[in-house]
Amino acid sequence: MNIKYNIIEQLFILFLILTIATGCKDNSPNATNDLQNSASDANLNTPSQNFGIVLHGGSGSMEKGKMSPELEAEYTAKLSEAIKTGYDILEKGGSSLEAIEKTINILEDSPLFNAGKGAVFTNDKRNELDASIMDGKTLNSGAIASVTTIKNPITLASAVMQKSEHVMLAGKGAETFAVEQGFELVSPSYFQTERRLKAIERILEREKASGGDNPQAATYTPPSIDEKFGTVGCVALDKNGNLAAGTSTGGRNNKKWGRIGDSPIIGAGTYANNKTCAVSSTGWGEFFIRGVVAYDISALMEYKGLSLKAATDEVVQNKLAAMGGSGGVIAIDNEGNMSMEFNTKGMYRASMNKKNGLYVGMYGN
Repeated sequence: MNIKYNIIEQLFILFLILTIATGCKDNSPNATNDLQNSASDANLNTPSQNFGIVLHGGSGSMEKGKMSPELEAEYTAKLSEAIKTGYDILEKGGSSLEAIEKTINILEDSPLFNAGKGAVFTNDKRNELDASIMDGKTLNSGAIASVTTIKNPITLASAVMQKSEHVMLAGKGAETFAVEQGFELVSPSYFQTERRLKAIERILEREKASGGDNPQAATYTPPSIDEKFGTVGCVALDKNGNLAAGTSTGGRNNKKWGRIGDSPIIGAGTYANNKTCAVSSTGWGEFFIRGVVAYDISALMEYKGLSLKAATDEVVQNKLAAMGGSGGVIAIDNEGNMSMEFNTKGMYRASMNKKNGLYVGMYGN
């Protein structure tokens, strides 16, 4: 009897084990999808080698042979320094937001560009600065406009994004916020350079000679040789697959009445979205605002399935040009593809990634 019961007990235990094992195994399609999704999520969290960075230092009438070799070398050196700074941050695993801010800081501190130290003058000989920054992961963004005492406007724009509930602050209010955040203000004279001062004096002399005080003549006209678009900007994709974009400018030479261009306007001068791309614009801001240029490039990619190259080409060469707008954009998509598109004679630009290394350009292709 004991032997009989032992055999029955063993068979019962074996049956339970098989039943439990079979019950735990899930061969359903959902189980397979869950495994695949887990693997996909793991891949998304794996640092990508497609990271890269692109910058611009403005577009305009730059033509080869019309710039001295010495000045050309200065631009090349500063563009290289800036792009390498951002790339080094990305290579070490830093965020795209940090990379573009530090890159733009270098351009803001250089008198070569129309941002920060080298900002152009308004009609009443002031320097008024604008900037914006956007996080492609969260779509959070920050912008400042018409500030006169902020050494690095892009850094204040970043503070607006990270430390306030607002997107854009302007003028005295932005500077009050800066003081509350511990920013050290600089004298407005810090931004003034002899080169920019001579440029505004030439423009004012021409206005005076042509009766520029006539209110009926107080409309925007196509930029002259003294009004190159020197806005700076940067876009980047980091190893975690996050995009970011930033833009900083002194605005248009001889601007009046508190004019603000596209640079601090999210969707016009700056846009970033991890679904598509990051974009920074440079050019005749009124047209970039009307065309919502930076966002339009992203929208063409998201809703029409265009590639980054096709989208930037369509917006800059066709849609913007058809309105009479001139300038360019830099962009990088979520796979690391880059674009530097412009419809002017030249655009100061640089890019860097693991595959292609360093590139610096100034003139048309």
